[in-house]
This record gives sequence, C-alpha cells and structure tokens, in this order.
Amino acid sequence: MARESESGLPIEPVYGPDALDGWDPAEKLGEPGSFPYTRGVYPTMYTGRPWTMRQYAGFGTAVESNARYKQLIANGTMGLSVAFDLPTQMGHDSDAPIAHGEVGKVGVAIDSVDDMRVLFGGIPLDKVSTSMTINAPAALLLLLYQLVAEEQGVSADKLTGTIQNDVLKEYIARGTYIFPPKPSLRLIADIFKYCKAEIPKWNTISISGYHMAEAGASPAQEIAFTLADGIEYVRTAVAAGMDVDDFAPRLSFFFVARTTILEEVAKFRAARRIWARVMKEEFGAKNPKSWMLRFHTQTAGVQLTAQQPEVNLVRVAVQGLAAVLGGTQSLHTNSFDEAIALPTDKSARLALRTQQVLAYETDVTATVDPFAGSYVIEKMTDEVEAAALELMGKVEDLGGAVNAIERGFQKNEIERSAYRIAQETDSGERVVVGVNRFQLEEEEPYEPLRVDPAIEAQQAERLAKLRAERDQEAVDAALAALKKAAEGTDNVLYPMKDALKARATVGEVCNALREVWGTYVPTDAF
Repeated sequence: MARESESGLPIEPVYGPDALDGWDPAEKLGEPGSFPYTRGVYPTMYTGRPWTMRQYAGFGTAVESNARYKQLIANGTMGLSVAFDLPTQMGHDSDAPIAHGEVGKVGVAIDSVDDMRVLFGGIPLDKVSTSMTINAPAALLLLLYQLVAEEQGVSADKLTGTIQNDVLKEYIARGTYIFPPKPSLRLIADIFKYCKAEIPKWNTISISGYHMAEAGASPAQEIAFTLADGIEYVRTAVAAGMDVDDFAPRLSFFFVARTTILEEVAKFRAARRIWARVMKEEFGAKNPKSWMLRFHTQTAGVQLTAQQPEVNLVRVAVQGLAAVLGGTQSLHTNSFDEAIALPTDKSARLALRTQQVLAYETDVTATVDPFAGSYVIEKMTDEVEAAALELMGKVEDLGGAVNAIERGFQKNEIERSAYRIAQETDSGERVVVGVNRFQLEEEEPYEPLRVDPAIEAQQAERLAKLRAERDQEAVDAALAALKKAAEGTDNVLYPMKDALKARATVGEVCNALREVWGTYVPTDAF
C-alpha cells in the first residue's frame, strides 16, 4: 500500500522509468548552475567548498551573546546568525511595560547602538558574514550594524550578510509584525534602494517558509506561500521604480529541512525551478543571478522533542543531510536541547560538529548532484512543483499575497495541515519516537541553560543612562525628520540612521513610525 508524503502526495513502493512519464532526465534536468537550476544554483556546488555553516545564537545581554559568537567562531562557524529577543523583534525597548518578562529570553536584547556595539565587540565585521533574524524592525538593526561597522573603520561596501526582513510571513504564521502591510512593503522597498546605494553586498531579504513550516505547513504549502510572498516583494520593488535586475540578485530564501529526506530534496529542487521561471518569464529578468533561488536552511525545530532529547541529535543529522542533498547555500543545525530551553555551549558545539561531519566525513560533497535522475526524486519534484503551483494560482486568484493574507487564506490552509499532523500524531498513525512510541518510563534529568531574570533590570539601567547622557534635542529633531519622511515618499532609512546614530532607541524609532503608519490588526476572515 502506498504511503503519503508530508504534502499528502502518494509515495509508491517502487519507481522505475515509467514514473518520469517518458521524459529523459538528461534532456530535462540540464546542468547544475544552469537555468532552471533544478540541480543547484552553482556548477560545482560543494565540490569547490562546503555550504556556509551558520549557528543561530543570541540570548540575554549583548555581553553574553558576544561571548557565544566568539566561541562559535573559534569552533569553526563560518557565519553568524543573530537571534533577537521578542521585545526587539516587536520594536519595543526593554523597559517598556509590554516587554516585561520577555527581555533576553528567546534572543539578545538590543535597545540602541550601545548594545549593538557590545554585541559585535572584538568581531571584525569585514571578515564575518552576519545573518539577522529580524523582520518588522529589520531596517533599524541593519543600520545599527552599519553604524558599528563604521566605528570599526569598516566601510558599508565591505559588509556581507542578510536581514530576514520578511514581514508578509509574519502576518501568515509568526505574528511579530508592527505596521500594516502597505507601509511594511514601502519600508522593504526603501531597504532595497538603500542597500543598492549604500551596502551593495548585503542580502536585503530572506523570504521565509521556515516559520510557516513550524506552524504546520506542508512542504508544498511552504514553498508555494513563500514564493508567492517573493512575487509580492518583487512587484512592490518594481512598482517603486526599481529595475528587477538591480535588486533580484540580492534576494534570498529561508526554508526548513524535515526528517523526510526524499520529499525535502524534491521540495528544494521544485522551488528553484519555479522561481527561475517566474523571474525570467513573468518579470523579464535578464541577469541569470536574478533567476537563482539561493536559500538558507534550518533544521526543523518543530520536530524536536523534549522527551529523550538526545534523540534529537539523530533527527538533526538527518535533517541536515536533507538540506545538503537539496543544495542549500547555508545551514543552521538546531541543538538537541532546544525543545527544552536555549542551547548550552556544549549542545551548540555538537550542532556545529554535525555539519562538519556531513561536510568532511561523508562523500555527499564529492559530487555536485547526488540524486540527479533518481526516479523517485524526479517524480516527487514534479508532484511537489505541481501542488505548489496550484496553491500559488489560488493566491493569484485572490489578488496576490497581501490580499490573500487579508482574507486569511494562507493561515487557514496551514492550520488545516497542522490539524491533520496533530490528529495523526495523537492516533499513532504518525510515529514520533519517544512521544507516542518507544517511550521511557522515566526521563533522565537534564539541566537546561537558564536566562537570568535580572537582565531586564540591567537593560532598564542601561537605557536610563543612555537617555541621561545623549543630546535629547538631536534625538527629537532626528525623530521628527523620520516622521516627515514616513509621511511623504522619501527613503526613511536615511533619517532613521541619523536618529539611531544620535542614540535614539529601537522603541523610540518604531514608535515614531507607529504614529504615522499605525499598527496591524489581524483578521481571521476567509
């Protein structure tokens, strides 16, 4: 009897040439590094060098996170990936009443340029690539990073990295939005323009399906809704007067890697193929770099379990392998204890070692595309592609990603998928080792990393000191200039940078924009 994939597609017990419906793999697939990039975006892939090994880290104060970054670099991390706490993600200062109880908990607290300076102290910003998981206030954190680089004597044209900056998926699956969709898209277009002029090597957006997958999206839903968001961003930038080839080469994507290796590999191949055709045929992009879907992958946090947490080491290794076989450009492997608490130093190091074993002890990097021509992979790629295109068509029928979001379409589809997964797990049809089968009568004790609750008071003290020391008139003037730009059509990043340089806080800058643009109120209507 055939099984079903995570996307609900049939998986046959045996595949042969008939699965390919008569097409010749050599003719259809083409070469790696060539349109439509089914086999990878670069001709040599990992045979030349491995993917970028990033480790997502950040907790407590900037001092603590800085120490963790230096440890990761010493252990061989090739790129930093910054986690921010919830108040920072929502554009609130650590001493705001709404921030109480959340300061430093799921990432590092960054309130001002003072904190950013500490976060990257002793780390040469012209030598590292930094990814920042920040969305609604992405412009602020990028500008703080630029200001710290300037203090180090590093010019902006030498900075490399990525801001996530994908607010549309926040409305769909994650919830750390601030402004309504229209001004949020305007802000993203301003970031595209600013980076083209000022920080040309920076990846201006990482269009994310990861968080949709964490909310329960199937692989087909993950790439369909992510690519639909990408189309909306491209349309926004083009409508703002930008040529598609001026910004599209700096677009990047962010996907999950689940334990279901075969479908995950097929998903990545299908996503590359769809995006290449959309960019070339719909938007008329002429630069081959505009056709390439370059992506970062994170192993599936949602599949980790608090029960028998050491088993997560196996899950993460399998998920990392899926990402590598699927052709990812960079990878974060989750730590085995993340279902319990923030990772310890040891668990973070083990997660990095998992990638290093994949890169240097296996033979998957010896050849460019290990699964090319596999009957099952090519058939599943076609099927995932067809399912994703069908969903993308439904989004288009609703008027595009924003209109579909406002009608609750993507959220509703993902919730249906999540409910199906929960039902299958509860019934035992979907086996989760240690949870509904192969349990232990008594779990072994585990001592997690704990964040000191005194951090909130420490950050409040730093903010009080900052406000007492700074030139308040300069801050007020800079915030007034920012509001004036937000009311008009000028690029808001230039007055925003002036405000941050004058030591305005993240909360103050976001509040200035809230006064002009308002805040988003979600709808569940569909």
